[in-house]
Amino acid sequence: MALILHIDTATGQAVVSIASDGNLLQQRVNSRAMDHATWIHTAIRELADEGSIVTLQDIEAVAVVAGPGSYTGLRVGMATAKGLAYALNVPLVSLNTLKLMAFALRRDAPPSSLLCPMLDARRLEVFTGLYDSHLQELVPPSAMILREDSFSNWLETKPIIFSGDGSVKWKAMLHHANASFTDSFYTARDIAVMAEQVFQEGEFADLAYADPIYLKEFYSYQKQ
Repeated sequence: MALILHIDTATGQAVVSIASDGNLLQQRVNSRAMDHATWIHTAIRELADEGSIVTLQDIEAVAVVAGPGSYTGLRVGMATAKGLAYALNVPLVSLNTLKLMAFALRRDAPPSSLLCPMLDARRLEVFTGLYDSHLQELVPPSAMILREDSFSNWLETKPIIFSGDGSVKWKAMLHHANASFTDSFYTARDIAVMAEQVFQEGEFADLAYADPIYLKEFYSYQKQ
């Protein structure tokens, strides 16, 4: 059981939150992607100041959504998380954006379905991976250029649920009875539950070597 500070600046909506034993206590949200860097430290202070439920000195770990996602956002989030973990002398938990999306997706998914989160990487490229209902990787996270036959072998054997902003363009290309689409996305509560699980398993990132998960050289979130 742990009190964990979570930092997520991987996508257009940034969140900092605090959870106890995987239960969300409070959060701050910023929907202006270009402001994540200036917003994040103020948001953390608001969450853990003298009048809050907890202070930074109470934190037992820092969790960060490490990517893939916005290149700048990932750098901001990782640098902040590593700095806090070092200053507080607590472990760092690194979470994969795509696995978080799959984690949220499986709540309403039939156990027989495969889960395929997709983040837009511009043009016909997406950040994606394929997971079973136990979140085991069937296709490792990667940057993929979508083609009409992408995932065709998997689609012939099992239904696949696609989600995320990258799946919008894929939906226009794909016509298969085993494919379905949803706008499901993870929340701060999903981050809290997954971070608690990783903490209990003792899978901590090395502060000296932890880096964002870029998957490609550069990706910048663009406002719609």
